[in-house]
Amino acid sequence: MGLLQVAKGALDTVLADQWREYFYCDALSENVLMKKGTPRKAKNNFNTKGTDNIISNGSVIAVNEGQCMIIVDNGAIAEVSAEPGQFVWDSSTEPSIFYGGLKKGIVDSFNQWKKRVGFGGDTATDQRIYFFNTKDIIGNKYGTQNPIPFRLIDRNINLDVEFGVRCHGEYSYRIADPILFYKKVCGNVTDQFTRDRIDSQLKSELLTALQPAFADVSAKGIRYSELPAHADDISEALNAHLTDSWGKNYGVEISAFGVSSATISDEDAQKIQTLQLNATLRDPGMAGATLAAAQAQAMKDAANNTSTGPMMAFAGMNMANMAGGMNMNNLYGMAQQNQQFAAQQPQVTQAAPQGTSAPQKMQGASWTCECGSENSGNFCTNCGKPKPKPQNTGWFCPECGHENNGNFCTNCGTKRP
Repeated sequence: MGLLQVAKGALDTVLADQWREYFYCDALSENVLMKKGTPRKAKNNFNTKGTDNIISNGSVIAVNEGQCMIIVDNGAIAEVSAEPGQFVWDSSTEPSIFYGGLKKGIVDSFNQWKKRVGFGGDTATDQRIYFFNTKDIIGNKYGTQNPIPFRLIDRNINLDVEFGVRCHGEYSYRIADPILFYKKVCGNVTDQFTRDRIDSQLKSELLTALQPAFADVSAKGIRYSELPAHADDISEALNAHLTDSWGKNYGVEISAFGVSSATISDEDAQKIQTLQLNATLRDPGMAGATLAAAQAQAMKDAANNTSTGPMMAFAGMNMANMAGGMNMNNLYGMAQQNQQFAAQQPQVTQAAPQGTSAPQKMQGASWTCECGSENSGNFCTNCGKPKPKPQNTGWFCPECGHENNGNFCTNCGTKRP
């Protein structure tokens, strides 16, 4: 009697699983990364006794834009499709008399009935469909609790310093490899897998990868204040450093990275400004202008000084100038000499391309010999006489600032330094 009941129950399930089904997935929100597909049950649908986790041969699966479908047959991935449209599964182990021919369907269904009788009427099969959200998962906020080391390189002034940067913003990621994501992360879930189960881990690894990513960005000469404008460079660097962790472990990659703000401490900002100012003062002209501004401010302060008297303040200012050993006139003179020296250097011109006029002669390099021949080397090509030595250049007196050509100042008699 028990065997007959098992046979009858197996026959009922085989007949109930003959119907082809239509699987689909509702719109996946940004919070759902994977969801199990279910057959559509309309009001006039008479297929109400079908076995769970069974997909009849010839069933149709609808794949929407931004989705990827995976069929898992008895624990193994059997089919994958990421193309939008209808997908017909014609290689299922569950036969149907409504697909593949009536005769073949009856024979396969009879064999399936015998198999289920051997398992006490159970199907002994598990087939599932999972839909993955392949759209960009946006709105992931991040923020650095501790400063991240950032190296500032300015080759124009030979500046190379390291300081800490705090930044915050948002990033988005997407599932680039659904198969790897299924195998390594979500597995055989019963209903759905949401982003809150993995966001914390992704954010932690993202902040860890920010340090080497900032190192790559700073090597390009990008300042910390320019980080928001170079979000694409940061995203590219992050993907390169997260390939081993995100790409190989989860099948996930960064699609966009935004920096809302990047700030440093007041001490570091003051330090950078001081270094940049000191670098500009290597130019004698800039140093002279800075010294002139300082002297002008000192004169204003001395005029406003009523406690010790303006004369004492001016005396202190003159003592400071004498102790420094350099005044703005010396600096301006050095800047002028540098300009004259630069003007005397030969300017190399590139050869003119074919079809254009010939290049002009080098400026400041030619000289005319006594014989009238024009030369550019150290000896005359006509008579062999050496190039005349340049006359003494002028200098500015360190005491009165008067310009001279001899060895003594014509205004105050000070010896040429």
